[in-house]
Amino acid sequence: MNQIDEIPLIDDLNIDGKRVLVRLDINSPIDPETGRILDDSRIRAHTPTLRELSERGCRIVAMSHQGRPVTDDFVSLEGHARLLEKHLGLPVKFIDDVIGPAAREEIKKLEPGEILLLENIRIVSEETVEALPERHANTFLVRKLAPLFDAYVNDAFATAHRSQPSLVGFPMVLPSAAGRLMEKEVRALSRAFNPEETPKVFVLGGGKVHDTIRIIEYIVKKRVAERILTTGLVAELFLLAKGVDLGRGNMELLERKGVLALIPRARRLLLQGAPIETPVDFRVIRKDGSIEDQPVYQVDGLIRDVGPNTVKIYREMMREANIIVMRGPAGVMEDPRFREGTRSLVKAALESSAFTIFGGGHLTAIIRELGGLDSAGHLSTGGGALLLFLAGEPLPAIEALKISARKFLRKGGAK
Repeated sequence: MNQIDEIPLIDDLNIDGKRVLVRLDINSPIDPETGRILDDSRIRAHTPTLRELSERGCRIVAMSHQGRPVTDDFVSLEGHARLLEKHLGLPVKFIDDVIGPAAREEIKKLEPGEILLLENIRIVSEETVEALPERHANTFLVRKLAPLFDAYVNDAFATAHRSQPSLVGFPMVLPSAAGRLMEKEVRALSRAFNPEETPKVFVLGGGKVHDTIRIIEYIVKKRVAERILTTGLVAELFLLAKGVDLGRGNMELLERKGVLALIPRARRLLLQGAPIETPVDFRVIRKDGSIEDQPVYQVDGLIRDVGPNTVKIYREMMREANIIVMRGPAGVMEDPRFREGTRSLVKAALESSAFTIFGGGHLTAIIRELGGLDSAGHLSTGGGALLLFLAGEPLPAIEALKISARKFLRKGGAK
């Protein structure tokens, strides 16, 4: 069953004119020197949900976190409120309080259609604790705020892998639903597992090898993908599993990152006949600083990107796909000399006739460079949540919404 069939949506709630608590994820990169928000894409992503609720006369209170305590990006949400106001085209009130008397009084004074953003909810220590929903339903955060609302909306897919009170506690005590961004994410990502939409090609790279091999194990077990094209450190892992010598420098780097311990798991997948493709060449930097494209069996420099022949082969494999899922860069994108592999593969996906799903800020940056924001099928806001979803693991925030549906909306949770 498609997960969206089990999740309550805004359409399932009778919320016109009601008081609604909305969990956003507007956690954004912050310039440590100036405190300025460097990328407001997550803020913009939530505007459809907030605008709809405002148009329906709801009294809206939004909450989100920003950074972690004692880090440079643990800042007030006042600047976020101003950007939210700009992108919404509606006034957004802000209060530097979460559960205190001032916040509760401001919530009570809201008029229909008005929006109030609370201060960074991680100033409440309970929000940094992971626990079961039933435990979080009894936190100060939930007990102080829940009585002030008629419903709860979770629009924070990027944080759905956390089991914190703002994400799993409120659904235990209030009629709850997924916001439009959460709904959009689940609908789009579920297409990657729809058996009727074939062929599917996954292009998986980046440095999070431990997480990515879990995704590969799941999609191989469920026979989801026709092809899995590997890049980045993931590709190096599978080449080592095939017995390819990548040279001492690359081996030392992989050992420091704990990748070598994954070779038995990678080898097992290959022996099972998993449709895993590996690069035929790499762009490397040699000891003298020169940059070369070298075949995988003759690598004598540090691997920094996939080579042009790999891009050509992968592009052909992507051409006939109906669904393309891309996560993680193909090379060390921070260095402009090693962006071409990622750029070319993203371009190939955008030019294909496939429905494309992109995950990760690196890929979004490339899509923006290519002017492909309008033609990209789906740009996921999730990091850890996206990884767990693709690995077939339940996301606590989504599971809490399902429990809430059975509790307040309907028996069994099915629509």
